[in-house]
Amino acid sequence: MLVLAAVPDVQFHKLRRAAGSRFSVAQVSTWGDVLTGIRGRPVELAVVDPLLSGHARSQEIERLRVLFPSLPLMLYTTLTPRTAGVLLALGQRGIQHAVFANYDDHPSRLREVLGQEEARSSSRQLLDQLADALAPLPSELRWVLEEALRSPGEVQTVGQVAVRARVDRRTCERWFTRVGLPSPRHFLSAARVLYAHRLLQDPGFTIEDVAKRLGYAQTKTLQLHARAYLGLTAGEMRLSLGSSEALARVVQRFLTPLEARASAS
Repeated sequence: MLVLAAVPDVQFHKLRRAAGSRFSVAQVSTWGDVLTGIRGRPVELAVVDPLLSGHARSQEIERLRVLFPSLPLMLYTTLTPRTAGVLLALGQRGIQHAVFANYDDHPSRLREVLGQEEARSSSRQLLDQLADALAPLPSELRWVLEEALRSPGEVQTVGQVAVRARVDRRTCERWFTRVGLPSPRHFLSAARVLYAHRLLQDPGFTIEDVAKRLGYAQTKTLQLHARAYLGLTAGEMRLSLGSSEALARVVQRFLTPLEARASAS
């Protein structure tokens, strides 16, 4: 899971140590870099300091909340009279988790807050919703597919799944067949479309941003997958389809075991 850290060096190093191997942490130093990073990289959580520019400000963070409402934001700043009003304003925007440098930023506290925010990330919510579809698969394959959902730009083919699960492609496909699921290719494509739908609910992402973030070489491939798995273009699914309805469509058509679908019909 990638964490974008818009914080000074001292806080970044503490954050990186606390994150350990569970999170990858990338530092940025300007608010412009924050926007670029969120749009172009698979950022699942942003840790931001209202003092990043040298002045206590809430405007840039409030803008992030408007553009990317699904992105969890965590404040990591210095508690001073300058930041008090800013923290109050951001709390009214729904940003609830704050850690204060040299006060409560012990590694265990940082890990705790990162974990709490990770539970709200798009990939975690998608994993939770697809848990029933993944449950019958062997644990080694399930772990790889969960990683594919967290980093959809890195795991895109059945061959890549098989390599990471340390089996050959045919064995990988047999596992899916054995539990009555469609092919792993369909699973990967359908999951990427669901992830794309989640991102497109945020006004700060363009369709091109989402296609790039999910590893599509061309935006038209995302459009083709959106039509195949949801029956809509990317623009249409952004405007007219809620998250629960999108999930229900994909699960029913592609991720429900074949025998369950047959008995339901």
